[in-house]
Parts: sequence; C-alpha cells; structure tokens
Amino acid sequence: MVGTKTSPSLLYMIKQVELVVRSHLDDLLRPSGITALQYTSLTVLERHDGLSAAQLARDSFVTAQSVADVVRALESRGLVRRERNPRNRRELLILLTESGRDLLARHAEPVRDLEERMVSDLTAHQTDQFRLALSKAWHSLS
Repeated sequence: MVGTKTSPSLLYMIKQVELVVRSHLDDLLRPSGITALQYTSLTVLERHDGLSAAQLARDSFVTAQSVADVVRALESRGLVRRERNPRNRRELLILLTESGRDLLARHAEPVRDLEERMVSDLTAHQTDQFRLALSKAWHSLS
C-alpha cells in the first residue's frame, strides 16, 4: 500500500535511544573532562576492580585498541592505575583509584536522574519489564 507508514525497526529505535543517552551523558560528563566511554570503563571497574585490559574491553563493549586509549587517558588523569598481576607477571591489571571513585560518586546522582528521566513515562512495573527485556535481548545475541 502506498503511503502506509511502518513502525521503525527495534534496532533503529535502540540506536536512537543509545545516541540520545550518549549525548546527554557527554553533556553531563564534559565539565569533568571525561567521555561517556571513559565513564563506562570507570563504572565497570567500580563493579569489578582489577581487570585485565582484554576483560575491561569486553565489559565496556569496545575493542582492545579503544580500551588502551581509554586506560591511557584515565591513567594520565589519575583515575585508574595499572599494576602487575601477582598470578601472571606479564599481565597488567587496571584498578580504580580514589580519584576515580570520587568522580563516580560526584556523577552518581546526575546519572541516576538521567536514567529516571529516560523512563519517566513508564510505571515502575514497566521499567522493570523494560530492564528485563533489554537483558533478555542482550543475552539472546551474546
């Protein structure tokens, strides 16, 4: 039928949400001098400190080259440090510093506010369902 509009694909809609969230997150983080990608890496380390670069890359959804750049930038700002893995002296572990923890603490509320704004038109149950659906979609493709 000519003139019939179809709904956008889910992939398109997910990308739209990702882009708008990233834009707002970049605006929120800009005064601290870090990017959304750097922030994501810091939050991964907050949950699982002492990761190898390879694991940090996987958990941050970036390439090994990208994570190397991120770690260098964060280390130069004193937000992370690297130290030898005592079980494998060839491997460096990436650890969050107190400065990194402080930065995350300063942004916790504004980031939470952004997330709440994103789901403000949803009920608590719909938000839980949305979180569950996103988790299931991610697991289906992983």
